[in-house]
Amino acid sequence: MAIHILKVDEAHDYLRLDVFLTQVLPEAPSRTFVQKLIEFGHVRVNETVVKAHHKVAFGDDVSVEIPKDFRTPQYVEPENIPLDIFYEDDYLMVINKPKGMIVHPAQGCYSGTLVNALLHHSVQLSQVNTDMRPGIVHRLDKETSGLLLIAKDNITHTKLAKQFQRHVIKKRYMALVEGEMEFDEGMVDAPIGRHPRYREKKSVQYDDDAKESVTYYRVIKRKKGVTLVSLFPKTGRTHQLRVHMAYLKHPILGDDKYGKAKSFPRLALHAQSIGFIHPQTKKYLEFSSRPPEEFLLKMGP
Repeated sequence: MAIHILKVDEAHDYLRLDVFLTQVLPEAPSRTFVQKLIEFGHVRVNETVVKAHHKVAFGDDVSVEIPKDFRTPQYVEPENIPLDIFYEDDYLMVINKPKGMIVHPAQGCYSGTLVNALLHHSVQLSQVNTDMRPGIVHRLDKETSGLLLIAKDNITHTKLAKQFQRHVIKKRYMALVEGEMEFDEGMVDAPIGRHPRYREKKSVQYDDDAKESVTYYRVIKRKKGVTLVSLFPKTGRTHQLRVHMAYLKHPILGDDKYGKAKSFPRLALHAQSIGFIHPQTKKYLEFSSRPPEEFLLKMGP
Protein backbone atom coordinates (compact mmCIF):
# COMPACT_ATOMS: atom_id res chain seq x y z
CA MET A 1 0.00 0.00 0.00
CA ALA A 2 1.30 3.43 -0.97
CA ILE A 3 0.77 6.21 1.58
CA HIS A 4 0.99 9.92 0.80
CA ILE A 5 0.88 12.75 3.37
CA LEU A 6 0.15 16.09 1.71
CA LYS A 7 -0.07 19.65 3.03
CA VAL A 8 -2.41 22.13 1.33
CA ASP A 9 -0.51 25.25 0.28
CA GLU A 10 -1.90 28.72 -0.45
CA ALA A 11 -2.10 28.03 -4.20
CA HIS A 12 -4.60 25.23 -3.59
CA ASP A 13 -6.67 26.91 -0.88
CA TYR A 14 -10.44 26.29 -1.20
CA LEU A 15 -10.17 23.76 -4.04
CA ARG A 16 -12.42 20.72 -4.14
CA LEU A 17 -10.63 17.75 -2.58
CA ASP A 18 -10.80 15.67 -5.78
CA VAL A 19 -9.43 18.55 -7.86
CA PHE A 20 -6.61 19.17 -5.37
CA LEU A 21 -5.53 15.52 -5.38
CA THR A 22 -5.75 15.25 -9.16
CA GLN A 23 -3.30 18.14 -9.39
CA VAL A 24 -0.80 17.12 -6.71
CA LEU A 25 -0.97 13.34 -6.29
CA PRO A 26 1.80 11.73 -8.37
CA GLU A 27 -0.02 8.38 -8.69
CA ALA A 28 -3.39 9.81 -9.77
CA PRO A 29 -4.05 8.82 -13.39
CA SER A 30 -7.40 10.64 -13.48
CA ARG A 31 -9.93 12.55 -11.42
CA THR A 32 -12.21 9.50 -11.56
CA PHE A 33 -9.48 7.44 -9.87
CA VAL A 34 -9.17 10.08 -7.14
CA GLN A 35 -12.94 10.16 -6.62
CA LYS A 36 -12.89 6.38 -6.26
CA LEU A 37 -10.20 6.63 -3.57
CA ILE A 38 -12.25 9.22 -1.69
CA GLU A 39 -15.47 7.23 -2.05
CA PHE A 40 -13.86 4.13 -0.56
CA GLY A 41 -12.58 6.08 2.44
CA HIS A 42 -8.89 5.98 1.53
CA VAL A 43 -8.53 9.78 1.84
CA ARG A 44 -8.65 11.79 5.06
CA VAL A 45 -8.49 15.53 5.65
CA ASN A 46 -7.18 16.34 9.12
CA GLU A 47 -7.89 12.69 10.05
CA THR A 48 -11.54 12.95 8.93
CA VAL A 49 -13.16 11.10 6.01
CA VAL A 50 -14.91 13.64 3.78
CA LYS A 51 -16.61 13.79 0.38
CA ALA A 52 -15.01 14.59 -2.98
CA HIS A 53 -16.63 18.04 -3.05
CA HIS A 54 -15.13 19.01 0.34
CA LYS A 55 -13.16 22.25 0.04
CA VAL A 56 -9.62 21.97 1.36
CA ALA A 57 -8.06 24.89 3.22
CA PHE A 58 -4.54 26.26 3.47
CA GLY A 59 -2.66 24.24 6.08
CA ASP A 60 -4.89 21.14 5.93
CA ASP A 61 -3.20 17.75 6.23
CA VAL A 62 -4.42 15.30 3.58
CA SER A 63 -3.50 11.62 3.90
CA VAL A 64 -4.01 9.24 0.99
CA GLU A 65 -3.74 5.46 1.05
CA ILE A 66 -3.63 3.63 -2.29
CA PRO A 67 -4.12 -0.14 -1.83
CA LYS A 68 -1.83 -2.28 -3.92
CA ASP A 69 -4.70 -3.88 -5.84
CA PHE A 70 -6.92 -0.80 -6.07
CA ARG A 71 -6.85 -0.72 -9.86
CA THR A 72 -8.01 -4.34 -10.17
CA PRO A 73 -11.69 -5.17 -10.84
CA GLN A 74 -12.10 -7.11 -7.61
CA TYR A 75 -13.64 -4.06 -5.98
CA VAL A 76 -16.85 -4.34 -8.00
CA GLU A 77 -17.65 -7.83 -9.20
CA PRO A 78 -20.98 -8.96 -10.69
CA GLU A 79 -22.84 -11.19 -8.22
CA ASN A 80 -25.89 -13.37 -8.75
CA ILE A 81 -28.12 -11.66 -6.20
CA PRO A 82 -31.90 -11.76 -6.81
CA LEU A 83 -33.48 -8.44 -7.75
CA ASP A 84 -37.08 -7.40 -7.20
CA ILE A 85 -37.58 -5.58 -10.51
CA PHE A 86 -40.72 -3.43 -10.56
CA TYR A 87 -40.20 -2.09 -14.06
CA GLU A 88 -37.58 -2.34 -16.79
CA ASP A 89 -37.16 -1.07 -20.34
CA ASP A 90 -34.21 -0.22 -22.59
CA TYR A 91 -33.47 2.98 -20.68
CA LEU A 92 -34.12 2.47 -16.98
CA MET A 93 -35.19 0.17 -14.17
CA VAL A 94 -37.20 0.54 -10.98
CA ILE A 95 -35.87 -1.76 -8.25
CA ASN A 96 -37.52 -2.60 -4.93
CA LYS A 97 -34.47 -2.63 -2.65
CA PRO A 98 -34.69 -4.85 0.43
CA LYS A 99 -33.72 -3.60 3.87
CA GLY A 100 -30.14 -4.32 4.80
CA MET A 101 -28.72 -3.98 1.28
CA ILE A 102 -26.12 -1.29 0.60
CA VAL A 103 -26.72 0.51 -2.71
CA HIS A 104 -23.11 0.68 -3.91
CA PRO A 105 -19.67 -0.54 -2.75
CA ALA A 106 -17.83 1.51 -0.16
CA GLN A 107 -14.91 1.10 2.21
CA GLY A 108 -15.01 -2.33 3.84
CA CYS A 109 -17.95 -3.53 1.74
CA TYR A 110 -17.15 -4.55 -1.80
CA SER A 111 -19.76 -7.27 -2.28
CA GLY A 112 -23.44 -7.95 -1.68
CA THR A 113 -24.48 -4.47 -2.83
CA LEU A 114 -27.17 -3.50 -5.28
CA VAL A 115 -24.47 -2.52 -7.78
CA ASN A 116 -22.98 -6.02 -7.62
CA ALA A 117 -26.44 -7.42 -8.37
CA LEU A 118 -27.07 -4.94 -11.20
CA LEU A 119 -23.76 -5.76 -12.89
CA HIS A 120 -24.80 -9.43 -13.00
CA HIS A 121 -28.28 -8.60 -14.29
CA SER A 122 -27.37 -6.03 -16.94
CA VAL A 123 -24.20 -5.21 -18.82
CA GLN A 124 -25.64 -1.82 -19.79
CA LEU A 125 -25.60 0.74 -17.00
CA SER A 126 -24.86 4.45 -17.02
CA GLN A 127 -21.37 5.66 -16.14
CA VAL A 128 -22.15 9.26 -15.15
CA ASN A 129 -20.93 8.56 -11.61
CA THR A 130 -17.66 6.80 -10.82
CA ASP A 131 -17.43 3.19 -11.90
CA MET A 132 -18.23 2.17 -8.33
CA ARG A 133 -21.80 3.40 -8.86
CA PRO A 134 -22.92 2.41 -12.37
CA GLY A 135 -26.57 3.23 -12.98
CA ILE A 136 -27.13 4.80 -9.57
CA VAL A 137 -29.12 8.02 -9.92
CA HIS A 138 -30.08 8.36 -6.25
CA ARG A 139 -29.58 6.33 -3.09
CA LEU A 140 -31.36 4.86 -0.10
CA ASP A 141 -29.73 4.15 3.26
CA LYS A 142 -28.77 0.54 3.90
CA GLU A 143 -31.68 -0.11 6.26
CA THR A 144 -34.23 1.80 4.16
CA SER A 145 -36.23 -0.46 1.85
CA GLY A 146 -38.18 0.54 -1.23
CA LEU A 147 -38.16 1.82 -4.77
CA LEU A 148 -35.00 3.03 -6.48
CA LEU A 149 -34.42 4.35 -10.01
CA ILE A 150 -31.58 2.89 -12.10
CA ALA A 151 -30.36 4.43 -15.38
CA LYS A 152 -29.02 2.27 -18.21
CA ASP A 153 -27.34 5.01 -20.24
CA ASN A 154 -25.75 8.39 -19.59
CA ILE A 155 -28.43 10.48 -21.31
CA THR A 156 -31.20 8.85 -19.26
CA HIS A 157 -29.11 9.26 -16.11
CA THR A 158 -28.48 12.96 -16.75
CA LYS A 159 -32.14 13.70 -17.48
CA LEU A 160 -33.34 11.86 -14.39
CA ALA A 161 -30.72 13.63 -12.27
CA LYS A 162 -32.02 16.99 -13.52
CA GLN A 163 -35.54 16.01 -12.44
CA PHE A 164 -34.17 15.29 -8.97
CA GLN A 165 -32.33 18.63 -8.95
CA ARG A 166 -35.53 20.47 -9.90
CA HIS A 167 -37.44 18.56 -7.20
CA VAL A 168 -40.02 17.29 -9.70
CA ILE A 169 -39.56 13.59 -8.88
CA LYS A 170 -42.49 12.59 -6.67
CA LYS A 171 -41.42 10.41 -3.76
CA ARG A 172 -43.55 9.02 -0.97
CA TYR A 173 -42.09 7.20 2.02
CA MET A 174 -43.83 5.27 4.77
CA ALA A 175 -42.43 5.36 8.29
CA LEU A 176 -43.22 4.28 11.81
CA VAL A 177 -42.34 7.07 14.23
CA GLU A 178 -42.13 7.27 17.98
CA GLY A 179 -45.12 8.75 19.81
CA GLU A 180 -48.50 9.88 18.60
CA MET A 181 -48.21 12.83 16.25
CA GLU A 182 -50.56 15.67 17.14
CA PHE A 183 -51.49 16.96 13.68
CA ASP A 184 -52.92 14.91 10.83
CA GLU A 185 -50.63 16.60 8.33
CA GLY A 186 -48.02 19.30 8.19
CA MET A 187 -44.72 20.55 6.80
CA VAL A 188 -41.21 20.67 8.20
CA ASP A 189 -39.24 23.55 6.68
CA ALA A 190 -35.91 23.36 8.50
CA PRO A 191 -32.44 23.60 6.89
CA ILE A 192 -30.05 20.70 7.42
CA GLY A 193 -26.30 20.89 7.92
CA ARG A 194 -23.49 19.01 9.57
CA HIS A 195 -23.98 18.24 13.24
CA PRO A 196 -21.75 20.62 15.22
CA ARG A 197 -20.41 17.83 17.42
CA TYR A 198 -20.82 14.51 15.62
CA ARG A 199 -19.43 14.79 12.09
CA GLU A 200 -21.04 11.58 10.88
CA LYS A 201 -24.49 13.00 11.66
CA LYS A 202 -26.71 15.74 10.26
CA SER A 203 -28.92 18.13 12.18
CA VAL A 204 -31.18 21.13 11.74
CA GLN A 205 -28.86 24.13 11.51
CA TYR A 206 -29.24 27.80 10.62
CA ASP A 207 -25.68 28.63 9.58
CA ASP A 208 -24.45 29.56 6.11
CA ASP A 209 -23.54 25.96 5.23
CA ALA A 210 -26.98 24.51 6.00
CA LYS A 211 -29.17 23.62 3.01
CA GLU A 212 -32.87 24.23 2.53
CA SER A 213 -34.79 21.09 3.48
CA VAL A 214 -38.55 20.61 3.24
CA THR A 215 -40.63 17.56 4.17
CA TYR A 216 -44.41 17.17 4.12
CA TYR A 217 -46.10 14.53 6.27
CA ARG A 218 -49.53 12.94 6.56
CA VAL A 219 -50.66 10.64 9.37
CA ILE A 220 -52.01 7.27 8.25
CA LYS A 221 -52.76 5.72 11.62
CA ARG A 222 -52.01 6.24 15.30
CA LYS A 223 -51.58 3.58 17.94
CA LYS A 224 -50.47 3.92 21.54
CA GLY A 225 -46.89 5.17 21.43
CA VAL A 226 -46.45 5.01 17.66
CA THR A 227 -47.67 6.68 14.45
CA LEU A 228 -47.65 5.38 10.89
CA VAL A 229 -47.01 8.30 8.53
CA SER A 230 -46.50 9.08 4.87
CA LEU A 231 -43.53 11.36 4.22
CA PHE A 232 -43.10 13.48 1.09
CA PRO A 233 -39.60 14.99 0.79
CA LYS A 234 -39.57 18.13 -1.35
CA THR A 235 -35.77 18.27 -1.18
CA GLY A 236 -33.34 15.35 -1.03
CA ARG A 237 -30.78 15.99 1.69
CA THR A 238 -28.76 13.22 3.31
CA HIS A 239 -30.77 11.68 6.18
CA GLN A 240 -33.46 14.35 5.63
CA LEU A 241 -36.48 12.33 6.76
CA ARG A 242 -34.64 10.90 9.74
CA VAL A 243 -33.40 14.33 10.85
CA HIS A 244 -36.76 16.05 10.34
CA MET A 245 -38.72 13.42 12.25
CA ALA A 246 -36.23 13.60 15.13
CA TYR A 247 -36.53 17.41 15.00
CA LEU A 248 -40.30 17.02 15.54
CA LYS A 249 -39.54 14.80 18.56
CA HIS A 250 -40.95 11.81 16.68
CA PRO A 251 -37.83 9.91 15.54
CA ILE A 252 -38.25 7.00 13.16
CA LEU A 253 -38.34 3.68 14.99
CA GLY A 254 -35.13 1.68 14.83
CA ASP A 255 -33.01 4.71 13.91
CA ASP A 256 -29.58 4.15 15.45
CA LYS A 257 -28.38 7.69 14.61
CA TYR A 258 -31.29 9.95 15.45
CA GLY A 259 -33.55 7.81 17.61
CA LYS A 260 -33.50 4.53 19.51
CA ALA A 261 -32.01 1.58 17.64
CA LYS A 262 -33.78 -1.01 19.80
CA SER A 263 -37.26 0.47 19.31
CA PHE A 264 -37.76 -1.66 16.15
CA PRO A 265 -35.86 -4.53 14.48
CA ARG A 266 -34.89 -2.27 11.54
CA LEU A 267 -35.01 1.35 10.47
CA ALA A 268 -38.76 1.71 9.97
CA LEU A 269 -38.52 3.67 6.71
CA HIS A 270 -39.74 2.46 3.31
CA ALA A 271 -39.61 4.28 -0.06
CA GLN A 272 -43.14 3.34 -1.04
CA SER A 273 -43.65 5.13 -4.35
CA ILE A 274 -41.81 7.13 -6.98
CA GLY A 275 -43.12 9.14 -9.93
CA PHE A 276 -41.16 10.73 -12.78
CA ILE A 277 -41.21 11.77 -16.42
CA HIS A 278 -39.68 9.06 -18.57
CA PRO A 279 -36.67 10.75 -20.27
CA GLN A 280 -37.32 8.98 -23.58
CA THR A 281 -41.11 8.69 -23.92
CA LYS A 282 -41.87 11.91 -21.96
CA LYS A 283 -44.75 10.09 -20.25
CA TYR A 284 -45.34 10.31 -16.51
CA LEU A 285 -44.75 7.00 -14.72
CA GLU A 286 -45.48 6.20 -11.10
CA PHE A 287 -44.85 3.00 -9.19
CA SER A 288 -45.97 1.98 -5.71
CA SER A 289 -44.91 -0.95 -3.53
CA ARG A 290 -46.69 -2.74 -0.71
CA PRO A 291 -45.99 -1.58 2.85
CA PRO A 292 -43.52 -3.85 4.67
CA GLU A 293 -45.33 -6.59 6.57
CA GLU A 294 -43.59 -5.68 9.83
CA PHE A 295 -45.02 -2.14 9.62
CA LEU A 296 -48.57 -3.46 9.32
CA LEU A 297 -48.06 -5.99 12.12
CA LYS A 298 -46.81 -3.21 14.41
CA MET A 299 -49.95 -1.13 13.83
CA GLY A 300 -52.33 -4.07 14.18
CA PRO A 301 -55.76 -4.50 12.55
